[in-house]
Amino acid sequence: MAADKQSSWSYTEGLPEEDDVLLRARDRSHELGVTPVSPGVGAALTVLAAGSKAQTAVEVGAGAGVSGVCLLRGLGRSAVLTTIDSDVDHLRTAREAYAEAGIPANRTRTISGRAADVLPRLTDAAYDLVFIDADKPNLPLYVDQAIRLLKPGGMLIVNDALDADRVAEPAVREASTNTLRQVGRTVREHEKLLSALLPTGSGLLLAVKRQA
Repeated sequence: MAADKQSSWSYTEGLPEEDDVLLRARDRSHELGVTPVSPGVGAALTVLAAGSKAQTAVEVGAGAGVSGVCLLRGLGRSAVLTTIDSDVDHLRTAREAYAEAGIPANRTRTISGRAADVLPRLTDAAYDLVFIDADKPNLPLYVDQAIRLLKPGGMLIVNDALDADRVAEPAVREASTNTLRQVGRTVREHEKLLSALLPTGSGLLLAVKRQA
């Protein structure tokens, strides 16, 4: 009998036990009309952040703070997360989630503005981790900027890399799907990156910048 991939996906997504901080952040996400990362993705972000030993991280797309809290819980106690979002309400609720999680204010920096404008102002090769969960049309730009921002050995994480399972279907030619296919090719073929695509959540594209 063939394995049921959907059952396996549902099983792994149901394994993480989220506390009240994350559950409240999820409730605020729905109130704002934004889709938070799945529990499986949140758990993966915590593990990846911990394994990276990152001291400086950038998040593109705050949501209501679910992903930020997950990242911060994996990052070291002196690490700083910079979160970029054009919506002040998203940043406000993200800061609320960080505070509820007991994260000291000096470990977070929230920047209000379009990521396309903010990212080019950040310093080259100054960050250990970049997480992107933002508008699809600008993903190629965000990924290009992330590669510039990462230190050698730094990690790039792109959420929803399978575009709700549409990327794997050749007949689907929606703009967002084509954009994610392009981003996937760019990352896979980039000479400075080692990459992998995981089916966690709606797809996590991972890449590490090669050491010089």
